Amino acid sequence: MRLALYVTCLVDLMRPSVGFASLRLLEAAGCEVVVPEGQTCCGQPAWSAGNRPLAADLAKKAIAELEDYDHVVIPSGSCAEHVRNVYPQLFAEDVEWGPRARALASRTHELTAFLVDVLGFAAPPAEFAGRVTYHDSCKGLRGLGIKRQPRQLLGQVSGLRLEEMPDSEECCGFGGAFAVKFGDISTQIVDRKCASIASVGADAVVGGNLGCLLNIEGRLRRRGDETTRVLHIAEVLAGEGER
Repeated sequence: MRLALYVTCLVDLMRPSVGFASLRLLEAAGCEVVVPEGQTCCGQPAWSAGNRPLAADLAKKAIAELEDYDHVVIPSGSCAEHVRNVYPQLFAEDVEWGPRARALASRTHELTAFLVDVLGFAAPPAEFAGRVTYHDSCKGLRGLGIKRQPRQLLGQVSGLRLEEMPDSEECCGFGGAFAVKFGDISTQIVDRKCASIASVGADAVVGGNLGCLLNIEGRLRRRGDETTRVLHIAEVLAGEGER
């Protein structure tokens, strides 16, 4: 099985360790993994900002680069949701790009959903000595139905104890440009999330969307919390949570 790993802009720029961890997980599952060198943005920020022509141009670029692989795997519910749900919408009336967008969407998966639902994969042995709580990202949860899969995989990590925070399905306040345009509202939302994390006394908060995690981590530190770790689930499953 030959896969394209679409690492996402945030992973590439802000935390490449998530991309490397995802690569190791997929290779451990027996997949041939390629990271297309020309990949850039999936177009979600342009789409969210109402710039449909730019969103379409970026989508065409991604489709052309990714459509020849058996599957495309993305360590982000947000970007995976965009490819799966928005690309077909963008080109619904386009006789050339519509079929190509729908074909790519059908073979595109968020990382944990691919490992569990497509591969039936048991993660390689990993350890984490402590308690973690899981944040469900909005796009992954509501757009792709991802909730069971990450918890199933975390349950395989030796020493890890999962503590469900109150309102784990609530937004973290990021929402891409929302956090910039509506900073006061965003801060109130992420403060609620930070309080939920603190209430369970977890050693780390884990999630599958780096945008959410960066937002949560930034607010935790501004609130004076210097100890709660903020980790992508790929890092935990690849055994990097102990580093």
